[in-house]
Parts: sequence; C-alpha cells; structure tokens
Amino acid sequence: MVYAIVDIETTGGYASANGITEIAILLHDGERIVGQYERLINPGIPIPVYIRALTGITDEMLADAPTFAEVAKEIYDLLADKIFVAHNVNFDYSFLKYHLGAAGFDLQCRKLCTVRLGRKLLPGLSSYSLGKLRSQLSIDHGRRHRAGGDAAATAQLFSLLLSRDTEGYIGQVLRKNSREQQLPPNIHVSEVEQLPACPGVYYFRDQKDRVIYVGKAVNIRKRVLSHFTGNNSGRQRQEFLRNIHSIRCTPCGTELMAFILEAVEIKRLWPANNRALKRFEQTYGLYMFEDQKGYLRLMVDKRKRHSSPLLAFNSLLEGRNVLLSLLDTFRLCPRLCFIQTSCDACSGVEKGTCLGACAGREEPEAYNQRVLDAADYLQRSLPSFLLVDRGRSDDEKSVILIERGNMYGMGYLSPQIPLADVESVKSVTEQYPSNDYIRNLIFQHASRHPEKVVPLDLHQRVE
Repeated sequence: MVYAIVDIETTGGYASANGITEIAILLHDGERIVGQYERLINPGIPIPVYIRALTGITDEMLADAPTFAEVAKEIYDLLADKIFVAHNVNFDYSFLKYHLGAAGFDLQCRKLCTVRLGRKLLPGLSSYSLGKLRSQLSIDHGRRHRAGGDAAATAQLFSLLLSRDTEGYIGQVLRKNSREQQLPPNIHVSEVEQLPACPGVYYFRDQKDRVIYVGKAVNIRKRVLSHFTGNNSGRQRQEFLRNIHSIRCTPCGTELMAFILEAVEIKRLWPANNRALKRFEQTYGLYMFEDQKGYLRLMVDKRKRHSSPLLAFNSLLEGRNVLLSLLDTFRLCPRLCFIQTSCDACSGVEKGTCLGACAGREEPEAYNQRVLDAADYLQRSLPSFLLVDRGRSDDEKSVILIERGNMYGMGYLSPQIPLADVESVKSVTEQYPSNDYIRNLIFQHASRHPEKVVPLDLHQRVE
C-alpha cells in the first residue's frame, strides 16, 4: 500500500475559479518516503497580493513554469493508484480532481485526512492546524506555506499517526464506503452516527457554535450525510464544509412538522447559508384603514414589509374575489373598497350594495359597523382545527393546532388527552410564530389528508 502525501499552493480558496501554483507529492510506503515530486506551475492568472505575501510565490517565478495541463499526466500517474493523503484532504483533492478533469483525467482515490486522523489518534491537542501541530509535536518547520515544506511536515505527521494507530483505525477509514472518507475535517464520525434516522431539523454550527445552516429531513442522518458526498469544487461548498464544526438536531414526529420547524428556525436564526425561506412572503394582503372623512375602507394591495393584513393572498385575483364576496354580503361600497371608481349610489341610483356612504348619505358610524362586521366575519370564517398524526414514539401523538386560520403551535400529547379539550392540548403545545408559508404548508397537507383533521369550534372564544 502506497500513500501519496500531497500539498498544493493555489491562487484562491476554491478550484473552479482558481489555479494551482505549486504542487508537492511524497510517496510513502507506510514506513518511509520512497519517492517525491515537486514543481511550480503557471496558473495562467495573476496571483493575488495576499497569496504572494503568504507563500512568497510571485508571478515572475511562474513565468517560465509549465501550465497544469502540461504536467497533468505525470501528476495523474503519481496519484492514480495511491491513497491520497493531505492535511484537510478535501481541499487539495477537490483542486486536483477538478484540474485533472479539465485536462481529461478522472481522479478516483481513497482519501485520508491528517486533520481527522489527528483528532482521533492524538486527542486533546489545543489545535489541529498544521502550523500548531508542527509546534506541539516538534515537527520540522522548513518552508511553511510552500508545497514542499508543508508536504514534508504532513509526511512526518502521518508517520507519527501510523505509529500511534495500534487498533487499526486507518484501515477502518480506508474501507470502501467508510463515512470517514466523506465527512468534513472537523466532524467526527461518531457525531453523525448518533444522529437519528427519523424526521426532524438539523443544525450545522461553526467553530464559535453559531448556526450556519438549518435543514429539514425525513431521515436526519441520511440527509446530513448527503451534504458531504461528491466533490463540488465551488467556493460556496468548500467554505461551507470547512466551517462545519458540529451538528445538532431536533427530531420531529412527521415531515410536515420538520418543514414547519425549519421555517421557524430560519426566520429566528437567519443562518448565513440558508436563502430560499428567507425570501418567502405572500404577495397581496387585505388591509383596513380609516380615510380623512372617517370611513373605514378595505383594499387589496401588495404586501408591505412588517404589515399585518386581515388576510394574505398569493394573487391579486384571489384577494379581489374575497373582497367582492364581502361587498355583497355586508352591502359595502365598491368605490370605498377600490373595486370601482364610482357606484350606483354616487349617481343617486337606489340599487347595488352601497347604501350611500361614498355620496355622504350614510354616516361613517353606520357604514363602519358593517366594515367591522365584515372583518369579524372574515376572522370567524377562518378554520380552527387540529392536525393529528404519529408522534416521535408509539406512546404519543403529534398535533398541530390551527386557531382561526393561524398556527398556534405544535407538540406531542399522550393518547389519553382528549382532542376536544383545547386547553389541555395547548398545555403540551409549544407556540411558534405563524406566517403565510407555514399556513400554506398546513392547509395543503390538511386538504390532502382530511382523515388527520379534527375540526374545532372556537366561535364562543372570540372576544
């Protein structure tokens, strides 16, 4: 078994938009170095100032160096049948796989990460960065931030790790389909193995324990592992994986509850790597306001940030149809509701729904009472129900409580608690903020699964 211990220097942090400026490969047979390769490479793009300052490699040094395509075959031949070893292996491997692929070579190697191996075989150290390990383990410091020097330091570290591996841990990692091959450098395999195979929400946290991503899953463990498969070389994915230092989760009874909790947590925590649910809002709302003459007016308008409409809609047509129904039922004025620019009452015609408010023949108090009645009717017509489903175990049920069209909360209760006892249900229900996205999820699920819906009559509770 031969190991290829690799270090590269690059023009930036991700392969798809950056080039390799230097590469060093040390071949290790498990006991000693048996071959080495080191070369400067012309990346075809300028080296950023901060990279020049870090590595000491300049554009002038690379002017006569070969391009990666010119040396791709010899690099591929060195790596193809070896075990690829590097400190934070996914970084080096993603660069070489991407650039070898661009040159027509498909790199497929088993990998070993000396960061991950160090955490397992040298526990209790203050840091596992290569620079800190050099100091803590008295490894030769020659040429830091150059491929040859860092590869040599990694080789010394790897030899030490091999000598400490008395229980065959490295062999376990190298087994086909080993999870160690997939995981980011800062995540221990036991942390993933402890994740449950049930619906729920998971949280990726960074080195400072800040949540950087929230996700939902039908099977938490399987979904978390799916984040770590493949070799995407883009900046966003590479930085994302490097920043994951711990994983937490909250099991849920159902996938729907996981959807809801994910939406709530994204709004609460605002993680840097979540995007889609941050933007969701329904487009239109039904608003009520008082005009300068003292008349209450209803109107359908685009949603305004931080506004509280009586009801929200996905389309203007949906909102207009609801408003037309209120006009007819409560004899409201189409002009005061912005449905028409004039109405029969404006022209003195005694027909239609308007009783003359727009023409000043009906006092604001009388008209406003009908508007308030319409708003109250709208609130009363919104459904109240429980959505009952399986719990997290066989001795409980999950419930989602909808109260007058809004989600009150969700939780888990014993089968002995009667569902008709709303106060008892509320006592075991955790309240969550409701929004249009969550309401849509619940109503769509309820319409598809009417057998899970328990209607509630809360009219007597309206104050």
